[in-house]
Amino acid sequence: MVKQTQLFELQSDDITHKLAFYSSLEKLNRACSNCDRCSLSQKRQQVVIGRGKTQPDIAIIGEAPGKQEDKLGQPFVGDSGKFLGKMLESIKLDSNVYFTNVIRCRPPDNRKPFVEEIKTCKPYLVDELRLIRPKIIICAGATAVSGLTGKRESITSLRGKWLDWEGTVIMPIFHPAYLLRNPSLQKDSPKWQTWHDLIAVKLRLERI
Repeated sequence: MVKQTQLFELQSDDITHKLAFYSSLEKLNRACSNCDRCSLSQKRQQVVIGRGKTQPDIAIIGEAPGKQEDKLGQPFVGDSGKFLGKMLESIKLDSNVYFTNVIRCRPPDNRKPFVEEIKTCKPYLVDELRLIRPKIIICAGATAVSGLTGKRESITSLRGKWLDWEGTVIMPIFHPAYLLRNPSLQKDSPKWQTWHDLIAVKLRLERI
């Protein structure tokens, strides 16, 4: 899925130590738990590692841990994560899913991750995806899309359009936190569009 050499190409210039190509999620998560490669490690409560099925149909990538995630050490367990879970459950997409984030430590005050923080964490994400080999990736929000693919377009222009990353298809969607702030279900509202994006994922998955 991902060539080993690409892990080294993804490093930021100031990272001089060698990143391992982990042979299992357990080893990857152990390394993440002890990571101190950026300043976020100094303020976190816990490293937030991925959770869910380890050979999933769908991998969902978010931006960064929030307060609840930082407290519990798991991604998508706050209000927005629970809301996304209900959406997935309502269309029967919740049975074989893996959740993770672009970065693994909570930024102060839930600010957007800095570019260097994303670069520092990206090799972990790449190796994680290589190990779990999802059939489809859902990127929740523009930061997740840009963090994985490098595309820096707005989520409004990206959502609903299939992208490709290393041979795996990606569906960008609005972040569930944005949907909680925009609860309208009227036609063409963000929530209405996200329902249709998830239905498109379900239909695509049925064809794989």
